[in-house]
Amino acid sequence: MKFENELKIIKKGVEEIIPLDELVKKLEKSEKTGKPLRIKYGIDPTGFDVHIGHLVPIRKMRDFQDMGHTGVIIIGDFTAQIGDPTGRDESRPPLTKELILENSSKYMEQLFTVLDPAKTEIRYQTEWFGKMGMTDVIKLMGKFTLAQFLAHDTFRNRYEQGLPLGMHEIMYPILQGYDSVAIESDIELGATEQKFNILAGRDMQRYFGQEQQIAVLSPILMGTDGINKMSKSMNNYIAVFDPPNEKFGKVMSIPDSLIVNYYNYATTLHPDEIAAIKAELEKGTNPMLMKKRLGWEIVKLYHGAEAADTAREAFEKQFSQKELPEDIPLFKANEANMKLMRILTEGGLCETNGEAKRLIMQGGVSVDGEKVTAFDSELVLKDGMVIKCGKRKYLRIAL
Repeated sequence: MKFENELKIIKKGVEEIIPLDELVKKLEKSEKTGKPLRIKYGIDPTGFDVHIGHLVPIRKMRDFQDMGHTGVIIIGDFTAQIGDPTGRDESRPPLTKELILENSSKYMEQLFTVLDPAKTEIRYQTEWFGKMGMTDVIKLMGKFTLAQFLAHDTFRNRYEQGLPLGMHEIMYPILQGYDSVAIESDIELGATEQKFNILAGRDMQRYFGQEQQIAVLSPILMGTDGINKMSKSMNNYIAVFDPPNEKFGKVMSIPDSLIVNYYNYATTLHPDEIAAIKAELEKGTNPMLMKKRLGWEIVKLYHGAEAADTAREAFEKQFSQKELPEDIPLFKANEANMKLMRILTEGGLCETNGEAKRLIMQGGVSVDGEKVTAFDSELVLKDGMVIKCGKRKYLRIAL
């Protein structure tokens, strides 16, 4: 089959391609004409903390770039003022233009840990929406019906439950759809929850007489807890800017059931290699071995092979050999006695007293190897005392 290897790579970590036969035709046309396909992905710069779950579709864009195609990142500086309503029960407040630009710059810095800058276009929605008048907007709205939008779970549920549903939110898929027209998108990448918006882009291109884009939809990466989707609010995420040792440690904390899932969605290994890893696990190979390799692969992507080797060695030294890490940060104390919760927050191990209290009561904090479960514990401090919080965070007391 023609493009067999390309399709195998494209399908890796992808849940749905709509429609697959048109994707093959686009690949054939690109090969025949020598014109790269335009691969679209839009970011909503309402924040800038990027974790490896956000990068699942970005890795797919890099796959296409490695095949010679062009990635087009659309900065949603216009739609960010609306807020994507997908999956939300309430409206989101708009952002200022200055904050949007600041977030966009920090966001792109993290995306370029994956993307090839030479094959990446960065476009801002205000390039086209900034020139539109009311007549143009009304014409865009006229391309869709209210029934189409009420068929969407997010809109229908909020309508049926009597929750606020602003007209500006209904505009979001329309504006995202027109982005595809503006850049002449061939393929749009996104999470499965973006299916409605991406298909709206196909409809919009048809209305404007363009060849319709292909939707390539990726599932949402599960968090390190194996229960919820990866998110900062659930504290189950691996951030792009996490240091190597922390990345490796977080990977080692995932349930064994997620090993193949992470290989698929968070590494660049070829599908055949992942199939071999899956077969090894099914044969009964120790999951710890496959998890260590997974941690190494993920750290290598962001920090290089040398950093990955060092992170693996540090993990083995700390956990396999039960040794303390060498680079424990110091907490300089001017008092002989201090509340444990205060040390955890002032030392940066916990962001809030609430988080510190919860960790202590759950048995996640130890002092010199002894668990402390009373949240109001007061410590008699000793020089060199080691406080451990969770699986990987430490402080050494310095009087």
